[in-house]
Amino acid sequence: MEYTVQKLGKLAGVSTRTLRYYDEIGILKPARINASGYRIYGQKEVDRLQQILFYKELGVSLDRIREIVTSPSFDGAKALREHHKKLLEKREQLDLLIANVEKTIALTEGRISMTDKEKFEGFKQRLLDDNEKKYGREVREKYGEDAVEKSYNKIKNMTKEEYDELTKLSGEMTKTLGEAFKTGDPAGDLAQRAADLHRQWLTFYWDSYSKEAHAGLAQMYVDDERFRAYYDKEQPGTAEFLRDAILIYTGMNK
Repeated sequence: MEYTVQKLGKLAGVSTRTLRYYDEIGILKPARINASGYRIYGQKEVDRLQQILFYKELGVSLDRIREIVTSPSFDGAKALREHHKKLLEKREQLDLLIANVEKTIALTEGRISMTDKEKFEGFKQRLLDDNEKKYGREVREKYGEDAVEKSYNKIKNMTKEEYDELTKLSGEMTKTLGEAFKTGDPAGDLAQRAADLHRQWLTFYWDSYSKEAHAGLAQMYVDDERFRAYYDKEQPGTAEFLRDAILIYTGMNK
């Protein structure tokens, strides 16, 4: 079956303007243009639009979606299996948060008691999901599936005390790094304190620590624009400063 822009937009629940934009950026071209100048879409384009919308629902950027679906090695069936897995994980995370809210309501109404572990279980899963959404692809490519899964399992098994300590440590690290940056000396006491706090912070996520991996992560903070933007949001140049401090701390600056 074939569709015009209007019919496909109505079918998929997207605007005709969106479909025209997808055509302009090369992410979804029509199968052909008819004699009247209308864009005509076939089954292949319908399937691609479905994939695009799946990826958008998972928070993937349009630039990244375009890279994926236009790649010669793109496997539609494999992508659907991956979508299915991610959506199940997202549903699990939402179910945890919903259950957490329902229990908290019941707790405030005096109908049940609730352990401290239950109170923050959903937030640990949210932490994992946010991390996967933002940096999952990069860290998996750099450290491998096994290392990432071990890290995620460590977070899932984190106690309330460990979670509170991690939160406190994160704030202390950010504050110390900001103060160290003002000195301009990555080898100074404050900068090296920030690097050590960063190491302590990593041990909550990593199954094992190594100086080489620590230094590699620090370099990724500079090379990857999203990591750089996160550390540079208050003071431009902070990502490079932290990288230099960690290279000195780990002895990898030679």
